[in-house]
Amino acid sequence: MKYNKKSVEDINVTGKKVLIRCDFNVPQDENGNITNDKRIVASLPTIKYLLENKAKVILCSHLGRPKGKIDMKFSLKPVAESLTKHLGFPVKLASDVIGESAMSLASSVKEGEAILLENVRFHEEEEKNDPEFAKKLASLADIYVNDAFGTAHRAHASTAGVAAYIPAVCGFLIQKEITIMGKALENPKRPLVAILGGAKVSDKIGVINNLLEKCDTIIIGGGMAYTFLKAEGLEIGKSLLEEDKTSYALEMINKAKQKGVKMLLPTDVLAADTFAADSPYIIADCTSIPEDKMGLDIGPKTIQSYTNAIHGSGTVIWNGPMGVFEFENFSKGTSAIANAIANENGVISIIGGGDSVAAVKKLGYSDKMTHISTGGGASLEFLEGLELPGIACLLDK
Repeated sequence: MKYNKKSVEDINVTGKKVLIRCDFNVPQDENGNITNDKRIVASLPTIKYLLENKAKVILCSHLGRPKGKIDMKFSLKPVAESLTKHLGFPVKLASDVIGESAMSLASSVKEGEAILLENVRFHEEEEKNDPEFAKKLASLADIYVNDAFGTAHRAHASTAGVAAYIPAVCGFLIQKEITIMGKALENPKRPLVAILGGAKVSDKIGVINNLLEKCDTIIIGGGMAYTFLKAEGLEIGKSLLEEDKTSYALEMINKAKQKGVKMLLPTDVLAADTFAADSPYIIADCTSIPEDKMGLDIGPKTIQSYTNAIHGSGTVIWNGPMGVFEFENFSKGTSAIANAIANENGVISIIGGGDSVAAVKKLGYSDKMTHISTGGGASLEFLEGLELPGIACLLDK
């Protein structure tokens, strides 16, 4: 899926009203205080570029899951306060999305100023991508900018629908995602190594299939590895198994052989009696995992084999932990992979979504990675080669 989309730099924004879809879905404590403002900070380069170029900026986002109802615990008020601090001028919050308050603020916003609309998901029409709702939202502005990669795989009114009514381009965040991840898939620095973990094969079916067309090596870890081991005829004890996916796993193993792609599976694991942080464990060879135990992390021989495969790679794409990362005893595999990628000289490293991002941040390796994707589901669908509606709707270069 090649995306070559116009960005904010490719159009004249001076004096124009610009509606930006951001991802302000930030975590909050029980008192509504934002506990991590990284997503707000990540949106600032695009917002500041537009302000400096004398655009009249109208910001919108969702927050949480209010399910199409007005629920003030999901209000964007804390986001408006945070933006006010970051931008150094008052960012007024409309009390609605397409109602009188939004219309009034949007009509009076001046060049170099920004306003924020209330949570777009207070309307059930948002997630239904209702054309009338999208049209009203678009009528507030002259230009639409999508900078919310985390929701680009959803065809909602504020992520895709509005592009039917006004010219649509991407912001710097989405531009970075599609440039770096696009190049890694279409024209990578080789060898290209993909590391896939996480619990379920079913979550990664399309990803594995697509990456087998592009990669030199695919490394499989996490809970999904046991379905592959079972497919090879090995006994996996009480380990996680998707019985109905074993034939698919075998198909992928065979496809890798046919295409000359190295597919690495665990050769040893840390096996425990129960799924618990303090469960005593043994190191078990994958040919003989005891029937009363479950694999919860990759073992030392596997760690060695996987880190050897990372060594000398040109590009590494990593999505999903190697074990039950949240339990300290079973986080060694994930930590070792993160460490190997972070310390591999000259490698282009892309950390795609979810738990792998959490692991890299927790271990303090964020600044050693080339790119950390801001979208969990979106980055998976991108790796799968699917068209993302929130990007497909933007103007081509």
